[in-house]
Order: sequence, then C-alpha cells, then structure tokens
Amino acid sequence: MSDTSKDSSTPKAFGASRLAQPEPPRVVWGLLDRKERWSLSWRGRLILALILASALLLVGALVLKGVYPFLATTHRVDTDVMVVEGWVHEYAIRAALKEFQSNHYARIFTTGGPVEGTGGYINDYCTWASVGADLLRKNGLANGSVQMVPSRVMDRDRTYGSAVALRNWFRDHNMAVSGIDVVTEDLHARRTRLLFQKALGDKLTVGVIAIANPDYDAKHWWSYSEGVKHVVSEATAYIYTRFLFYPSEAPPVQKAAASDSDTR
Repeated sequence: MSDTSKDSSTPKAFGASRLAQPEPPRVVWGLLDRKERWSLSWRGRLILALILASALLLVGALVLKGVYPFLATTHRVDTDVMVVEGWVHEYAIRAALKEFQSNHYARIFTTGGPVEGTGGYINDYCTWASVGADLLRKNGLANGSVQMVPSRVMDRDRTYGSAVALRNWFRDHNMAVSGIDVVTEDLHARRTRLLFQKALGDKLTVGVIAIANPDYDAKHWWSYSEGVKHVVSEATAYIYTRFLFYPSEAPPVQKAAASDSDTR
C-alpha cells in the first residue's frame, strides 16, 4: 500500500479532507444555510401514494360496514317500562307492540312534540305522543296499557324535549323508575339513547331498541339513496349531539303535559 493511501485513511487525513470542503452557502447574515438532503424519488412517491390509497380504501370499507350497526344499536336493560317515540312509522309501532307483548313490560309510554304542519303546539292530541298511542291501540294494544306524554317542543332538540317531558311526568306522578327501554327507528337509536340519558340523568338506565327499516337492506345501505341520506344525516346529528350539544341550563320544570285521565 502506498504512502498516499495510508495518509488518506488516517484520522488526520480525514479531518483535513472535511476541512477542505467548501462551506455551505449562507444568507440572511448566516442565519440560513443550504445543505444537501435526501428526498423521495418518483418511485418512492408512487409507492407512498399506493400505501395511502390502500389505507383510505380500508378505512372506507370499515366505515361502510360499521357505521350502520353503530348508529342502529339495540341495548335492552332490565326494566318493565317501555317508551315508544311517537313519530316513528307504523312498521316500528307494530314491532314495538310485538316487543311489548312478548316480553316482561308492564307499562308503555309514547313521547313526542307537536305534529309538523300544525304551526306549533295546539293541544296534547295534536302531538306525536298522541299519534303513537293511537297507532298502538289501532294495532291491538289495550286502551289502559298506554300512557301518552306529550312535549311542547317543536322547532329544535325535539328528542331531548320529549325526554324532559317524560322525566317531569315520572316526577309529577311519583313514579320511581330505575330504567326504560326506548323503541325508535334504526339509525336514530344511538342518538335517542344519548339524549334520553342526558335528560333523565345517571340514576335512570336507558336502553334502546332499534327497529330496522324494511325499505332497504341495512347490510348494503350505500346501494340505496334513502339509506345514504339517512346514514349521513344521522351520523352528522350524532356527532353534533355527542360533542357539541349541551343544554344551556337545566330544562325548566314544567307541569306534566298529560295525566292518567288524558289517555284515550
């Protein structure tokens, strides 16, 4: 090996070669300098784009499969009190009646505010609570088995207002209730349960029973315009309710909208 090779391999020679390299250009009085760096080539960027696209497709598939059962949850609790949201379609009313008759429920309540198109609250019989009670009777429920509990809330937070009316009814009638099962339409279920729990408090356990929509296949909801509309609408509403909905103050205690003698 020559002396030249030996000299270049010694620490002194290596340090000298580094000192011999030109200083990187600097600007702004030496505050910024330019250095060589590594970056992705076109091939690297292509591979990264493919990985990201695959991840997005996977997430999208999981959302398509999981969002419907997440919203349309069914969770029964140990109770003999059933509550039916009166605005639901008649197929849900029939399903609620079947659920009531085949299980251990002793009381059934219907809730809901003024029917749309009436211009606001007129009387208790122009509310969804009354409509739901009438449909239950029409489908075979005994008159004395159902109690309507109307709400006067119409323009916004209607589900929460219905739950507050039910809470007030329990209080005004000295009815001690430890839990309820609320029957509603499928995609509304998780939001219904959340709002009823907010209104009724932690001492009362809220269960929910989601009734499937017979107009489209829930497993392929994205193939139906109605399914897409309902899922997007309810998912947005649930996110708002879960993270942004806070009653500005405790709901005012109002006189019960209906008494035992108000049932028809």
